[in-house]
Amino acid sequence: MRILIVGTGYVGTTTGLIFCEMGHQVTGLDVDEQKLKALHAGKLHFYEPGLEELLSKHVQAGNILFTNNTNKAIKKNDVIFICVGTPKQEDGSADLTYVKNVAQSIGKHMKEYKVVVTKSTVPVGTAQLVTEWIKSCQKEPIPFDVVSNPEFLREGSALYDALNPDRIVIGTTSKKARGIMRELYQGFQCPIIETNPKSSELIKYAANSFLAMKISYINELARLCDRLGINVDDVSQGIGLDQRIGPHFLKAGMGYGGSCFPKDVNALLQTANANGIPLTILERVVQVNAEQSLYLLDKIKQGLGSNLAGKTVAVLGLSFKANTDDTRESPSLVLIDHLLKERANIKMHDPIVKLEEGTTGLPIGPHCQQLQTVAETVSGTDAVILCTDWDEYKQLDWMAIQLLMKQPYIFDGRNMVDKAVVEALGFHYTGFANH
Repeated sequence: MRILIVGTGYVGTTTGLIFCEMGHQVTGLDVDEQKLKALHAGKLHFYEPGLEELLSKHVQAGNILFTNNTNKAIKKNDVIFICVGTPKQEDGSADLTYVKNVAQSIGKHMKEYKVVVTKSTVPVGTAQLVTEWIKSCQKEPIPFDVVSNPEFLREGSALYDALNPDRIVIGTTSKKARGIMRELYQGFQCPIIETNPKSSELIKYAANSFLAMKISYINELARLCDRLGINVDDVSQGIGLDQRIGPHFLKAGMGYGGSCFPKDVNALLQTANANGIPLTILERVVQVNAEQSLYLLDKIKQGLGSNLAGKTVAVLGLSFKANTDDTRESPSLVLIDHLLKERANIKMHDPIVKLEEGTTGLPIGPHCQQLQTVAETVSGTDAVILCTDWDEYKQLDWMAIQLLMKQPYIFDGRNMVDKAVVEALGFHYTGFANH
């Protein structure tokens, strides 16, 4: 089948390559010349383990092509996946500008029947809007169907998730489109949920919001554990072994971030409020997540003193989670912003993320600098703050690090260090309720 992927970002590139693996011919369409040039050369413009090798394989085999020729790309492909961004607006709702632009382009250039698939995370009712946008730009009535087919990829393990999905959701009222989508996904061994577009769109938001809720739940519970002198990791294990609950997303820490959870939770809240049905549990989820960096900041002040002015701290980890270079809504950057307001000096490190001045809002300079090695980063510091659970940080030589530091303080934002081991070395260790 000939498939067009509109938008060659994280979701679009991963989706396209998986369809290549399933034997389909894929075209990636984008307006960004630099992205296209890199992809043509088999190089990713973002970090995702295993994906660049797959890209190189299919580029060399000719299974995937990249273009900025909208007219030609729309005309020659049977199924069109919309994989463009839906950034958060000031009121929390999703900005559908890019989706609308794609839909209007499809209406303008299509000459025969197409299946148009929204892969981007979009609010309930978007499939109907896409239908209207396409029709409004057609010069003559040409049949098409719009399908909602949300993605459920985790950054850092997107390739595995795409090849081994828990479920595939197909939202359409068209028998013809449903048959084409079944054919497209016939090689996958997982449950396929066939429903209407609105239900499909809500499934994506509901899933991400539920996972965010689990994170905020255990983080709020960790505060009680702190007060009671209880190890929250024991509690997480005890409740996670209940099959009705499950162990995932029950790790206490600095909270959730990235391109999905913050945006999707806020978008669902906006949809609910617009329809007069406030989701009060989710409102608290957002509040707890916003408080987590301040909660860790209080712990840092308890250890180093309430006045952090002039103190130098090493922040290890800038991405919102390990195995990705995504810093969007990263708890690490939120904490750094708080520390800078306290006039602390920041030394940062990340195995993959390389910050550039102006890209994150941080004032990169003498008081906020990124170093290339962990040794350089911790040298002369009053404390080490672990913000991302990279494997590299789990294997640190803490005895060697202590010799480089001014004061031996560790603040573990991910509960990833063995408390007994570092305390035996003479460190003052603080985590999230890991008594």
